[in-house]
Amino acid sequence: MPIEICAQSITSALAAQNGGADRIELCTALEVGGLTPSPATMLEAKRLLNIPVCVLVRPRAGDFIYSDLEFECIKRDVEWCKQNGMDGVVIGILTKDATLDLPRMKELADLARPMQVVCHRAFDQTPDAAEALEQLIDMGFDRVLTSGQAKNVVVGRDILRGLIVQAKGRITVMPGNGVGLDNLKDLMAHTQATDFHTSAKTTIKSPMPTLPNSVSFNLDGGRENDYLETDAEIVKAIVALHRIG
Repeated sequence: MPIEICAQSITSALAAQNGGADRIELCTALEVGGLTPSPATMLEAKRLLNIPVCVLVRPRAGDFIYSDLEFECIKRDVEWCKQNGMDGVVIGILTKDATLDLPRMKELADLARPMQVVCHRAFDQTPDAAEALEQLIDMGFDRVLTSGQAKNVVVGRDILRGLIVQAKGRITVMPGNGVGLDNLKDLMAHTQATDFHTSAKTTIKSPMPTLPNSVSFNLDGGRENDYLETDAEIVKAIVALHRIG
């Protein structure tokens, strides 16, 4: 019954491991939904961690419809992950009607093996979740990360439960987006999910003061120079609650 932590830095990845996480989804730029991390971050994660590292392969923010050039970059990233010992890749490509881009997804899945292959929350934009789940199963995906096609897992919990019943163990349906200490127990009982995905993050207060003439780079309205990292103590509490069931 794994707890997967979405870590957007090597610091967060180490905190996740120290808190008892079972697996990492490594990325960067969570403020835009996550992007592919740097090669150095991936290599350091594999060097320092003794838990599986799955890498988000997403070349840019925005939609999941990719040009031929972007698709070539995605393929190269998947190949690089395989050649450098990553444990899995997290991918998702859609067509203009928001259905899964089956030829490209299948090509990436085949290219990625023997790594684990996971579909990210592009799944939540598909018009028919049940159909998309069967398509992922047919392509041999190991997991799908989903909020139940809702703004968070609490709102989407009924759909999550339905997807887990439908899956019948053929693929792991992993709830993510909004999983926390306040709702994990209820989510476990309601959805019957085994794997859960969370960032367990906290705000790191920068020692740098905010100056009146400072140039702002903050996109989310928070205090300039503050940033988010995974908190080992939050991870530890989530893992403990998960183990109790």
